[in-house]
Amino acid sequence: MPTVTMEQAQKNYRKAVNTGLLKVLSKMGISLFSSYCGAQIFEIYGLGKEVVEFSFRGSASRIGGLTLDELARETLTFWVRAFSEDTAKRLENFGFIQFRPGGEYHGNNPEMSKLLHKAVREKSETAYAVYQQHLANRPITVFRDLLEFKSDRKPIPVGRVEPASSIVERFCTGGMSLGAISRETHETIAIAMNRLGGKSNSGEGGEDPIRWKPLTDVVDGYSSTLPHLKGLRNGDTATSAIKQVASGRFGVTPTFLVNADQLEIKVAQGAKPGEGGQLPGKKVSPYIARLRNSKPGVPLISPPPHHDIYSIEDLAQLIFDLHQVNPKAKVSVKLVSEAGIGTVASGVAKANADIIQISGYDGGTGASPISSIKHAGGPWELGLAETQQTLIGNGLRERVIIRVDGGFKSGVDVLIAAAMGADEYGFGTLAMIATGCIMARICHTNNCPVGVASQREELRARFPGLPGDLVNFFLYIAEEVRGILAQLGYEKLDDIIGRTDLLKPRDISLVKTHLDLSYLLSSVGLPKRSSTSIRKQEVHSNGPVLDDTLLQDPEIMDAIENEKMVHKTMSIYNVDRSVCGRIAGVIAKKYGDTGFAGQLNLTFNGSAGQSFACFLSPGMNIRLVGEANDYVGKGMAGGEVVILPVESTGFLPEDATIVGNTCLYGATGGLLFVRGKAGERFAVRNSLAQAVVEGTGDHCCEYMTGGCVVVLGKVGRNVAAGMTGGLAYILDEDDTLLPKVNKEIVKIQRVTSPVGQTQLKSLIQSHVEKTGSSKGAAIVEEWDKYLGMFWQLVPPSEEDTPEANSDHHLKTTAGEEEQVSNTFAV
Repeated sequence: MPTVTMEQAQKNYRKAVNTGLLKVLSKMGISLFSSYCGAQIFEIYGLGKEVVEFSFRGSASRIGGLTLDELARETLTFWVRAFSEDTAKRLENFGFIQFRPGGEYHGNNPEMSKLLHKAVREKSETAYAVYQQHLANRPITVFRDLLEFKSDRKPIPVGRVEPASSIVERFCTGGMSLGAISRETHETIAIAMNRLGGKSNSGEGGEDPIRWKPLTDVVDGYSSTLPHLKGLRNGDTATSAIKQVASGRFGVTPTFLVNADQLEIKVAQGAKPGEGGQLPGKKVSPYIARLRNSKPGVPLISPPPHHDIYSIEDLAQLIFDLHQVNPKAKVSVKLVSEAGIGTVASGVAKANADIIQISGYDGGTGASPISSIKHAGGPWELGLAETQQTLIGNGLRERVIIRVDGGFKSGVDVLIAAAMGADEYGFGTLAMIATGCIMARICHTNNCPVGVASQREELRARFPGLPGDLVNFFLYIAEEVRGILAQLGYEKLDDIIGRTDLLKPRDISLVKTHLDLSYLLSSVGLPKRSSTSIRKQEVHSNGPVLDDTLLQDPEIMDAIENEKMVHKTMSIYNVDRSVCGRIAGVIAKKYGDTGFAGQLNLTFNGSAGQSFACFLSPGMNIRLVGEANDYVGKGMAGGEVVILPVESTGFLPEDATIVGNTCLYGATGGLLFVRGKAGERFAVRNSLAQAVVEGTGDHCCEYMTGGCVVVLGKVGRNVAAGMTGGLAYILDEDDTLLPKVNKEIVKIQRVTSPVGQTQLKSLIQSHVEKTGSSKGAAIVEEWDKYLGMFWQLVPPSEEDTPEANSDHHLKTTAGEEEQVSNTFAV
């Protein structure tokens, strides 16, 4: 018998459709449904020209596919199966999400996993040959399965082909964060890739600093009982060569950045474009929370946009920032494989990126929501083809390394990607499988039965992987590549990169459709330099910067080297960008995020360019008399920034904007005092920094996870949207604040707690002392009058109920006391 009425079923259906639409709109960054209708923000795969012209005219469709007649026949088969007499009464599970025997074919299936485990654990070439045969015999699953090699040369002996040790240097693992996967898995992958000379990727979520030293030096700081540390070799390290800087900025500190060989900006990823990472609260253990400067049990979501990237110019600025803080690290930008990626890639190359990462839909992390696994992103084959062709057509291909990932499983995949133009190759899910993953597909529940994607200690104890297993896998892949190169008559990968003329469509007929692969196989020429030459080129430099001049000052260098105090005053102009970022990197490399005992007191006069005082380290006290552009204090980990206007301007400081947008983005510490107003998104993604400002634009404290912000004036709309931690105190002299606050998460209350009052007054007093603020001085002088005009914004604790959160006049709670004490450190 039905358990719901027809009316309830219809209501449920409407709710589900509405939720799905809102989810898609949010991914795309679209606010209004009217803007979504007819936008054609998709690419069509597998529908023929007839169907596209009839129903989707103007939409991108590059490979052709089904006709209207074929669609009709397929639809009829569904109808017959639904209404035939022998149809089962229960709906059939086709296994679209999880593997089901007899259902839809999954590239990552139990048989494949077992064969791979056998090959790498037993170090058996015979077993790996069986794994290869399994892949060769699988049904057509991805575009590259429709391609095969043809050669213009005779085969050569394998001994003449470049060694496996050279090939594996081109291999990378996917950006899987510590949190999405377990510590054991994350470190095993890193150790293995470091042994090979390849590159592992931290993912977004930071990294334990203990991993930046050789493990044999710090094994006592780990635990000799951790199974993945058995059989350590001298020189083994668990550091990730590629450290990711994603939209959440979780765990990104100056020391994190300077301990990277490469820095990857994750604008988006193929498996879930428009979303970024999503880590369920149950996976945020105390250890994970510490690394991410967050709180245990609180879900961590990287929202769709980077809040410091709204244009290609913003992206160029972030690339510039990262090149300043770590001049030796190449910067990569991770893009989704979709129609138009070539244009974006051209902009990224012009923005001075060193590497472009093309991410296909076939992948994901150990925390991907189900709604992001299907119909999200495109095949890397199409994205790679477009990127290669567009970059060559614009004379930009020689500037950047092209890296591609998304479902790589074999040497054949590597060689097809090479022939289509890729220089480096990423393995995500297969790297996890090689280290023990059994594809249970319950990563998001924190219940992984083999501890690969769980933070639960009792499950992590079951982790079966060893670094040697992954080393074996990649060496097998490299040997497979060597064997095919020998068959083709080529001695090294360089010789076939970009050679689409070595590919041809397989002579195979598909049951459902026929596809046009000409776009994949087209070519506009080859780069003027070899792939190896492109990979070996120096990090792109932006030329001399103000920090270079400062670091040549003997007194400043003496203060850094010998932890002394120095005072310097100099002029600054708006062309001086990311000032103090390189100095912070030098200090972080030598002393870490908190170890510097000296003091650099630097005063600047003039107009600062973007990212002033970015990635600041403790011990750096920066004073600016003038004004600053966007991103002041971006990623700062400590120190102090004071900004005040020139006295002769003639305007009231509290009425004028003297710092730009997105200040304190991703800050993990330090103090900021601004005598004047800030632009939009002040303290977005702030983790631990404390600040006083005299007014802000829209979206103040958006996505804040910690720290404390005091605003002594008016704010714009949408205050505290997504704010999950920290505190904000906002002066509301004319009772206009409450409608501007986003009340989905935070609760709003008066400052009645003695601890809160002490914190607020102390910060304002410091502000007056540092900046000479007349507004701050008036508040302190008439404290009893102004105290009642302040609102305190507090993210709800776990025990709060939705009903309680809707009460804007709640009394002080124990949770508030705890948060105040955790952030009070003036």
